[in-house]
Amino acid sequence: MSIKNILSESDYRLVLSTEDDQISDLSEEKLLKLHRRTRRARNKHVGQYRREGAAKVSKKGARGQAKKANVKRAERAEVFEEALSRVSRQLGVVAHEAAEALKAERLAAAAGGSAGPGKDGRKGSGKVSSKGKAKVDDTRDKSGRKKYEASSIAQGKRRQAKRDKR
Repeated sequence: MSIKNILSESDYRLVLSTEDDQISDLSEEKLLKLHRRTRRARNKHVGQYRREGAAKVSKKGARGQAKKANVKRAERAEVFEEALSRVSRQLGVVAHEAAEALKAERLAAAAGGSAGPGKDGRKGSGKVSSKGKAKVDDTRDKSGRKKYEASSIAQGKRRQAKRDKR
């Protein structure tokens, strides 16, 4: 069975956007957004598959019979699982390249910095030179930090929703 027959139009477009030729030239930021969308869709379909399967067990009388009646949902979940793995793999490649570039940049800065002897003949004078600009902490703009904060926010919302259900 074709995946186009088991997915809605928007889900089908999302899966197509995760193909290797589509994601090969995306930036880390865009890959993170695509990863988040794909993971949400995967979680949605896996949840539907499990809930529907659990509901059908009591109707069908056995897990094996319920599984046969829930094949289409399982196929949808599997399609998104594969799409998520493609995006995750590409995100890992891009993140590794960015980390290597940052490492090279820092090594070059360290080598060009206070590597030579200072005024008193010792290596490095111990003083930090500042040219009038305060150093800006750019860690909040990094993709890993954004993922961490988004995860933390989502976790808090889930906790609050759980409390509100009581």
